[in-house]
Amino acid sequence: MRFKCSVYRRYNDFVVFHEMLLQKFPYRMVPALPPKRMLGADREFIESRRRALKRFINLVARHPPFSEDVLLKLFLSFSGSDVQNKLRELVQGVGDEFMTCRLATQAKDFLPADIQAQFAASRELIRNIYNSFYKLRDRAERIASRAIENASDLLIFGKELRVEHCLSPLSALGSDTTPLPSWAALNNSTWGTLKQALKGLSVEFALLADKAVQQGKQEENDVVEKLNLFLDLLQSYKDLCERHEKGVLHKHQRALHKYSMMKKQMMSATVQNKEPESVEQLESRIVEQENAILTMELRNYFSLYCLHQETQLIHIYLPLTSHILGAFVNSQIQGHKEMSKVWNELKPKLSCLFVGSSNMPTPPLSPPEGNFFSN
Repeated sequence: MRFKCSVYRRYNDFVVFHEMLLQKFPYRMVPALPPKRMLGADREFIESRRRALKRFINLVARHPPFSEDVLLKLFLSFSGSDVQNKLRELVQGVGDEFMTCRLATQAKDFLPADIQAQFAASRELIRNIYNSFYKLRDRAERIASRAIENASDLLIFGKELRVEHCLSPLSALGSDTTPLPSWAALNNSTWGTLKQALKGLSVEFALLADKAVQQGKQEENDVVEKLNLFLDLLQSYKDLCERHEKGVLHKHQRALHKYSMMKKQMMSATVQNKEPESVEQLESRIVEQENAILTMELRNYFSLYCLHQETQLIHIYLPLTSHILGAFVNSQIQGHKEMSKVWNELKPKLSCLFVGSSNMPTPPLSPPEGNFFSN
């Protein structure tokens, strides 16, 4: 571990940490938080949120600009009770990354000429990748769930063969104490022999159930959870693209519109020969707006510069998908191999169910269908 300490964090601590990250790094991929606890939240929801918070902190800790920042260090190491106020104090008066990065005003020089076209193409590519892996994650969840459901069925199947007290008509076959009618079989020992043999099969079915649970849990941890991590990363990129369009670009367009209106007012004032004092005030406002537009343009280029870096980071993560698919294949191979071994060990026991009943008659075959309907 990077920090040799343990700290306690509530969900609201994560909320403040998330807000401070967005305030300080508005042009970076800040992962989203899971939803706040709802009324009547069950254990499954709480576990799902715990996993999501773990993914959140893992992505933040692995992100280059975040990994060495004081915000993360404080969040992971501060043991006091007022961590939220401490986080706010770190950001207060500092400014965002544009204000603190020495390359912010030179970002345009590092961008390719066709940056807008590349941004649009990258955004579409990431959207398509996200949609595909979202479907894969859903299928992987269903496969893992089926393995656990299969385990439950195998366990119940085995329990019906296990030695238990006969309490109801659904009790275990091996413990059934119902007297055998004399007219039911030619060999009265057949049912007794079968009951004794069935009692010994429950161990293998319990082992099969255990193997199925292990496979389901492994698929949840090694496949589903890692797919969720990758999807969280892609979603943070999509959110960043949206912030760029609705934030920086929108503000820039508003500033340009305001500047255009001021220029029109200036031309009108000049034509109407208004008082010099009012003209000077208007000129001062125009200069301020020009500075604001220049700042917006620089922020726009810096936002694209950060988006360029974040896109490269996404592509660094892409090989993770091959590891996830490899983990899925290995889980299937290992799970089927282990269960096959247990099934093979169980098979000889089935062939020995009626050992010693050499005089047992051959089971009757089904009569031809026409015999039932002939006159």
